[in-house]
Amino acid sequence: MPVRTSGILDRDTALTTWWETPIAKALVAAESELLAGALEDVFGWELLQVGAWGSGRELLTGSRTRRQSLIAAAAFRGPADIIARPSQLPVTSDCIDAALLPHTLEFAPDPYAVLREVDRVLVGEGQLLVLGFRPWSLWGMRARWSRSGFPPGMRRVLPERLLREWLVLLGFEVVATHRYLYLSPWSRGLARGEGTGRMLRAGLTYPLPAGAFLLKARKRVYALTPVRPRFREKPAVIGGLVEPTTRTRA
Repeated sequence: MPVRTSGILDRDTALTTWWETPIAKALVAAESELLAGALEDVFGWELLQVGAWGSGRELLTGSRTRRQSLIAAAAFRGPADIIARPSQLPVTSDCIDAALLPHTLEFAPDPYAVLREVDRVLVGEGQLLVLGFRPWSLWGMRARWSRSGFPPGMRRVLPERLLREWLVLLGFEVVATHRYLYLSPWSRGLARGEGTGRMLRAGLTYPLPAGAFLLKARKRVYALTPVRPRFREKPAVIGGLVEPTTRTRA
């Protein structure tokens, strides 16, 4: 069993503490409301959330699948169904109808490896939902300027364009994108549930770009249609000689 360093423990503790702040609770509430609308056409047997975000299973409340499962890291203190690394899912291939990555790629050491693993467990035509912060926003700038990341422990801010390119390489089709988070990361004094509307919709008091995006994609499976070989018609033979064609007579 690998030994966890104190730096990683401090980072996980800092993120857990941040989730208890008013702005973090408002963010999770807004994203839960946003996902409830995005999951309206996501059906099937299993929805898998890869990576914990928030204090529990708030993001899964709007799911219409028969079952929802949460995979979290060992440091997560909330309720989780499976404890594992996002890049090494203990899940059978081609068995998940939908997957949710709530800012998981931004905390992962190898985000593309996480996408490959999610691609492995998703069934054909399965749906993928990804939440991410935008680099050229106040949230992205604060994340880059903060020594420990913001939210704490975040390793990078992935551009939406790069994520689209990765998904195309894996055979996904991006079907929808929604931008949100019209609230400054330095906001203070938010009561529980307050500021949700401002996070989801732009207002006259916040003319700056959105701080985050929701990307929705579908895993496409293209069936190969076999092409029957075309056999050349054998020329008729008269008296052991080939009957001349029109072109030969000419």
